[in-house]
Amino acid sequence: MGVLPPNSSTDTSGTIPISFALVGVQKAATSTIAFYLLRHRHVSRGPRKERHFFDKEFLDWENPDYSAYVSPRRTPQQRLAGDYTPAYLFWPQALDRMHRYSPDMRLIASFRDPIERAFSQWQMDYARHEGFPQFAEAIAQDPFETLPDRIPEGWQPGDLRKRALVTRGLYGAQLERAFEVYPDRSRWLLLDFIDVVTDRDRLLDTLTDFLGISRFLDPPASQAKNASPSVQARPPTADDMQRLADRFAPDLPLFEKLSGIDTGRWATSRILAGTLDPAELAEKLAKKAGLLA
Repeated sequence: MGVLPPNSSTDTSGTIPISFALVGVQKAATSTIAFYLLRHRHVSRGPRKERHFFDKEFLDWENPDYSAYVSPRRTPQQRLAGDYTPAYLFWPQALDRMHRYSPDMRLIASFRDPIERAFSQWQMDYARHEGFPQFAEAIAQDPFETLPDRIPEGWQPGDLRKRALVTRGLYGAQLERAFEVYPDRSRWLLLDFIDVVTDRDRLLDTLTDFLGISRFLDPPASQAKNASPSVQARPPTADDMQRLADRFAPDLPLFEKLSGIDTGRWATSRILAGTLDPAELAEKLAKKAGLLA
């Protein structure tokens, strides 16, 4: 049994245990969601936005120590604290570890068109890591046919973060696994990236209602998009777009069924439906990344 689970009588008045988590997905406006919630008078701000607690492979998960998994109570009004780590939904065993901590967590996930998400992650990693492969090579090096349930032998955790560029877009498989761990759908709030970035007021009300806190008295200003840096690289091609769309095609119906989110607005669904030319999407992404004039 771990140390200091939530609602423990040993909790001090100076800290608040984590009781909700933004678990996914990376590059789907999770920074925007965190920005808003951390400005609510009832929500405590921790030492860092992404706690990366349940994806730490070096911790003793047979006897986990939760003593640091808290946030400071800076004002009397603060009564909730969250963890904003979008890797959790994808990361092997992360939600199982979280469930041991608390089966009553409230869970938020935002989903973005999987092709656009993959390109945005590639753009970020290409700018950050010297020698990171070009987009076509990066998607080709993802070796997984299905969602991994463990880090492959011989890999470091960082390898999984950088090499599962495509697999992270298998949202249906991720939700299927997640719902096995947290089956109570009332504990989940599932959002579409398009709605998150286009309707701030509705998003704020949805978030506060879900967490059971009062609505914003003075809503924060709309958060500017956390754009990935421009890079110098080969632009994506129509073949890249089609290859990705075909890869995501079997997973999209499962995702729609489990999430209730209509993906008809997503580029991947439009390519598969024949209403969007893959070359048009490739050009759009390339221009946005500064790869084409």
